[in-house]
Amino acid sequence: MDLKRRLAFTTMATLTMALVLPAATVQAQDKSIVMASTTSTDQSGLFGHLLPAFRQASGIDVRVVAVGTGQALDMARRGDADVVFVHDQVAEEKFVADGWGLKRQAVMYNDFVLIGPASDPAKAKGGNIAEALLRVAAAKASFISRGDKSGTHAAELRLWKQAGADLAAAKPSGYKECGCGMGPALNMAASTGAYVLADRGTWLAFKNRADLAVLVEGDKALFNQYGVMVVNPAKHPHVKQAAAQAFADWVVSPVGQGVIASYKIGGEQLFFPNAGR
Repeated sequence: MDLKRRLAFTTMATLTMALVLPAATVQAQDKSIVMASTTSTDQSGLFGHLLPAFRQASGIDVRVVAVGTGQALDMARRGDADVVFVHDQVAEEKFVADGWGLKRQAVMYNDFVLIGPASDPAKAKGGNIAEALLRVAAAKASFISRGDKSGTHAAELRLWKQAGADLAAAKPSGYKECGCGMGPALNMAASTGAYVLADRGTWLAFKNRADLAVLVEGDKALFNQYGVMVVNPAKHPHVKQAAAQAFADWVVSPVGQGVIASYKIGGEQLFFPNAGR
């Protein structure tokens, strides 16, 4: 091949690559989504188990931003997420009713538990969460609140209200808001011998327990439901609706539900699938 033909061939190849690479980049970008979710799904280790299975089934990568449910919903309202996976049904239904999400689908549940020192100085142990919280308050025992507008924080506030305690008027003397995720809140409780409301999944995955123990469980008021919602592209046209919907459909499918059910720590199941119920 003479020099002129070689130069012409090189130029053509360069132009071809210049045209192909942007298309390949766009295609690669379409194979990834951002999911705003809670610290409990992340810190429990569920996503480390769930998302590789979804990636294998779909070829879609999911980048998780794990924050409190309130912050996750705010992210979606700003258009900073394609899909939301959280656990505050009241807030989720409002999110959809206000037009930010296309549809809310139930995915799975577990429960909240009241954690505290094994010695239980407030005598809170039992099966009634309202009674337990009132005993913690009466004993002026230290209680760590997430204080971060997360799903767990919203549940905690509802439980105090059901117990007849008006936190807006006066918080118990030992009540402390950390403005932090579930893991840090548990760490604070472990280091100070405090009580804390936690989701069971994060508790089972938590390693730094010190002398903390589960003191209250089994009350129906402690039920913890999770839902998934695709962000409405009518609000934010850049939302990757097709890929986000692929995740939402997969996680409520028999295959996705089976992957959730198979996630265990020490032989104990952390989340229980209940899509369509």
